[in-house]
Formats: sequence, C-alpha cells, structure tokens
Amino acid sequence: MLQRPDALPDAPGSYQFKDAEGRIIYVGKARSLRSRLGSYFQHPGQLHPRTLQMLERATSVEWIQVRSDVEALMLEYNLIKAHRPRFNVRLVDDKSYPYLAVTIDESWPRAVVTRAAKRPGTRYFGPYAHAYAIRETLDLLLRSFPIRTCTDAKFRRHERLGRPCLLFHIERCSGPCVGAVDHDRYAGLVGELMGFLDGDTGPVVTRIETDMRDAAAALDYERAARFRDQLASVRLASERQEMVADSSEDLDVVGIADSELQAAVQVLHVRRGRVVGRRGFVLEKVEPLDAPGLVARALEQQYLETPLGVPPVVLVPGAPDDLSTYEAFLSERRGGRVSVRVPVRGRRRALVAVAEANAAEQLQRHKMRRSSDLTTRARALDELQGYLGLADAPLRIECYDMSHLQGTDYVGSMVVMEDGLAKRSDYRRFKVTAVQGNDDYGAMHEVLTRRLRRLDEGAPAPVDGRPTRFAYPPQLLLIDGGKGQLNVGVKVLEELGLVGRVELAALAKQFEEVYRPGRDEPVRIPRDSAAIYLLQQLRDEAHRFAITYHRQLRAKRARQGALDGVAGLGPARRSRLVRELGGVRRIREASAEELRALPWLPDPVADAVYERLH
Repeated sequence: MLQRPDALPDAPGSYQFKDAEGRIIYVGKARSLRSRLGSYFQHPGQLHPRTLQMLERATSVEWIQVRSDVEALMLEYNLIKAHRPRFNVRLVDDKSYPYLAVTIDESWPRAVVTRAAKRPGTRYFGPYAHAYAIRETLDLLLRSFPIRTCTDAKFRRHERLGRPCLLFHIERCSGPCVGAVDHDRYAGLVGELMGFLDGDTGPVVTRIETDMRDAAAALDYERAARFRDQLASVRLASERQEMVADSSEDLDVVGIADSELQAAVQVLHVRRGRVVGRRGFVLEKVEPLDAPGLVARALEQQYLETPLGVPPVVLVPGAPDDLSTYEAFLSERRGGRVSVRVPVRGRRRALVAVAEANAAEQLQRHKMRRSSDLTTRARALDELQGYLGLADAPLRIECYDMSHLQGTDYVGSMVVMEDGLAKRSDYRRFKVTAVQGNDDYGAMHEVLTRRLRRLDEGAPAPVDGRPTRFAYPPQLLLIDGGKGQLNVGVKVLEELGLVGRVELAALAKQFEEVYRPGRDEPVRIPRDSAAIYLLQQLRDEAHRFAITYHRQLRAKRARQGALDGVAGLGPARRSRLVRELGGVRRIREASAEELRALPWLPDPVADAVYERLH
C-alpha cells in the first residue's frame, strides 16, 4: 500500500509514481511538491477513478526538485518521453507531417521535402497536410527561385564532372555545381524563397513584375516571357496559402475537441496573415484532464520539439492553469516575448473556431477508425481473463514460437502485446545454440529459460538504474503448441521458481484449443469470440517473426561460398586466387602442391583451402 511520504519540499519539481516492478507509471509536475503530492492522499471517494486506479498500482513515489516552474515542465516532458508511463496522456494518432526544409548551414543551401526530426542549421516551413501538395508547390517555386534540390553526393559528382544535371537544363536549378551562379546571387534566391514561404509574397511579386516590364521595354521578349511564367507560378503558389488574418500577423492557432477518452488537437500556423502549415494529433486521456489541462498538454506536445519557430502570439481556446509558466517557457524557446491569449470575439475568435472545427472533424474520423478497435480490445482482454481464470486482465502478453528446417538454423521468437496492441519495440528473437537436431521441446526450453531468467536479474540500465524492458513480467505467457509445449513451460517455471508469478497457456493449431497448467482438458473458447481472435493474432505474429528470422539465417548461410571462412583467406586473397586459377571449379581441381606453388599464398592457407574443397 502506498504511504504518504514525509518531509515533502515546498518547491517546484517533478514527481514519479512507480509500481511493484520499479516501472514509472505516472509523471507529474508541480509548483509545490508538498501541496500537489498531498492532494493524492485524501479520501478515495474524492479522487477521480483514473487517479484512484493509478494509486492502486503504485507502490512508491519519488520526486526531483528544480529551481523554477519552467524547469519542472521540461523535466516532466523529458521523463514522460523517456519512460512512456501508462497513466500519462498518450499520443495515439500523430502522423508524420512533411516539412519543406532549407539547409541554410551549407555553402550552397538546398531545398528538400522531409519528415525527419529537427536538424540544426536548417529552416523548416509547414507542416503540410499532404506531401504531394508541397512537392507541387516546390516545383512551382523552383521556376522563380532555382536553388538546388539534389543530394550532397550528387552535387559533388557533377562538380567533379563539370557538367550540370537535367534540372539546370530545364531551369529548375541555377547550377551552383558548375559555377553558373555566384554566392551573392544564390544567397538572394535562397532568401527570397524563405521569405515567400514565410508568407511575405509582396516583394517577390513586385520584383518579378519589374523585371518583366524592364525586359519588355528592352524588346527582350523571350526573357520577358520567362518572367511572365515565373509570375504565374508564384501567384499560383501564393493562392495555396489561404489569407485568414491581417497581413502583418504572425501567430499560431490551437483548436481542441475532446470526448471522455480522447482529445484531438489542430494547430494552424499563420505567417504574414496566411496559413502556411498545420498539424494535428490525437491524445488518449489516460489521466483525468479538464479543459485547461488539455490546453497545457497540447502546448507541450506542439512546442517542446517542434522544428518550427515559436510566433509572438499563440491563440488557445482556454488558458492553462499556470499560464505564466507556459508563457515563460514559450518565450524562452523563441528568444523573445510570447503571449498566450484566449480571444473572445472578432477575427481571432473566428480563427480559433476554425481550428476547433478542424479538431472536431479529426476526432470524429479517429473515432470511426478506432472505436470498434478499442471496444474489441477491451472485450478480448476481459474475455481472456474470464476464460483462462486469470486474477487480472492480461495487459502484457508474450507469445513464443520456434522455426527450423530439419533441425538447422533453429530460432525462436518472442512477440509482445500490451493493452491489446503489438509492442514491436519489445519483440525478441533467439538463435538456439544448445540443441542439436530436431528437438522442439529442447529448443523451447532454452528460449524460455533465457527469457524468464531475466525477470530476476533485471539488469539495471547504465544511466538511471531502471530495469530493462526485458525484465518486466508478462501477465500471460502464450506458447504456440499443445500439451507437450505447455509442459515445457511449466518445467521452466518450476526450475526458475516462477510458479504463481507468471501465468501460462498454450494454443494448439489443430483445433485452436487453449491448454492451461493443471487441466487435462483444453479450455473451450468460442470460435467467434474476441479472445480467441486475439490469441490467434499473437500466435500468427510470433510465427511470422520466427519464420522471417529463420529465412534470414538460411539465406545468409546459402550466400556463403565454398571459400568463405577459410582461415587466412581474406577477400583480397580469395579474389586473386579465383582470378589467377580461373574459378572455384579450377581451384577444386588443383592439387595441394599446385596451391602451395603460388608464391603469394602461404603454405598453411593453401593447405586450408585444399582441405575445405576436398
């Protein structure tokens, strides 16, 4: 039972609740650790059900004291990112949005469409809803701002050749690789492109119109026609940036729509009065959150790792409880004052309404896509608990399978489901080494022993002493097979002293029967139940994972040539031997004396080659 800690500091910081296995299950922040942590130790009837559920799982609480509220906010975010506690808000739908990036730290900057994380020395624009849209826009802009889009390797190759690529010939690149443009002119093109993407389109349009008129006045109609085409491209690209505010405004607009279990967030990026990008994500409300708390989580998720700059104004539908902390945090990120405002009327309130409408639509789409999935997962776990007679719902299930070909390349697989979803980061594969020949039981014994031995070892991580993910016990251990495989699992549990600590079951392929220790007859689970479907998913995934690894090993062995692995015969000697003697077949026909006669091949190596081929 979790006891109220003594001597809590009256200072800002972050606190962490841990379960019996030492896992961090919840991370929070507080202006005063004493008052915030004290609020958890009140009458259970006054706590939110989700808070009460977390406290029932917690066995200890720790805290880290910091100097300011902003430091507490940053520490909380970093701990949540590192430990992914199950009772904190989770990001469940955050697709990777494309950005248009300009590598301003390079001598010849390039434009590239990317989904990668923030890279120092790069300016990011967006994010954009669709990759094809930004690629089409970039193609239009390259007609007016022909900066390079090629990789560094391609740039250096054409620099060595002294010939430009096709993009130069179709006027989509100014040819810096061959010196067709100087640094000053190229820097001007890069600056104009970034200004345009920032929403400042007026100077670019004015400059192209002036160049077009000057060319026409000089009777250079071909050049004037090129400027005309550039102007059309720029105007088309500009039309794709919707004008929603005053032309001088730089701001972000946050809209939120939530239900009992989830919340959708939409962020519109407005620069120079134009919407130049947007981002949306869905949060799973594992912890109890009111409207201010949702706004706080949305600000953290949006700005703690955004590759974009922070604007001077952020519009939100409601103010977070510690508004001054978030304004200080955003100001620190921007390097200048940032105001978080809640508009109540006028054009700015209309912008928030637009963001909220987009968030509501996103939440509805997410519900339609996931509602049946969430319901089925919860029902499957409840059914499994009932059918198998488990004390708790099996929130973590591990499934094991073996794969081999006539006793060769023996491998085992472990796949993991948490809360009914595959957790691929915890998958493991095993190369069986102690078993010779075709022995499924022996191979399963080796794999289970190697895995379950780690439960008590719990090798601490080198940084913070946390147990590795491999040390966490499953609520259910599922073996692909029948009573024989189940008996192997029971034997391993008895040898390691884990009987009663890890629940065990086996799923037989023939009739989809589930066997449990201590029962002669299989557990009959209806074929149309969500529980049996979940077990089949696990079994099939474990089989797929094992087969994939087995095929990798078999293919690797098949690729080994007759001369691979000969002591002293490295790649250079092997290539020379094949070349001088005319192939592996000719080497096999050579006598030991002929091989020794080669002046550059040492006698021990020649003997090893002969023994390998004979």
